[in-house]
Amino acid sequence: MDEWVIWLIFAVVLVVAEIFTLTAALGVLGAAALVTAVSAAFLPLPFQLIVFTAAATAGVILIRPIALRHMHRPQLERFGVDALVGKPAYVLEEVTGLGGRVRIGGEEWTARAYDETLVIPKGTVVDVMEISGSTALVYPRE
Repeated sequence: MDEWVIWLIFAVVLVVAEIFTLTAALGVLGAAALVTAVSAAFLPLPFQLIVFTAAATAGVILIRPIALRHMHRPQLERFGVDALVGKPAYVLEEVTGLGGRVRIGGEEWTARAYDETLVIPKGTVVDVMEISGSTALVYPRE
């Protein structure tokens, strides 16, 4: 079997393994094996190993800082119940420190007053301060 075919098989195996691990390391090695498969058409085996080593090293040096920068970026958007914090809500049933009901973006939620001493009457617009489990903690708008 030709050496370039072996390098190509090696590259495919590494890329498939990368799909399951998502570490970027195996992907870099797969790309290095692909570069080596191209060079195997005209270089003997010892030089192929040098090409593989150089390509893998270059890949790690170039790709790793970029990957680390993307991994440590702060999350810019809030998802799920975290996205509800700060949204306005409409009181459907009187809200006290013990309970009540509000409508947040078209959905009904159980609610409690953020300040337990407050009684928020029906029809008031409130702000969602926090979500605790399935209960919205709300405070009246001024």
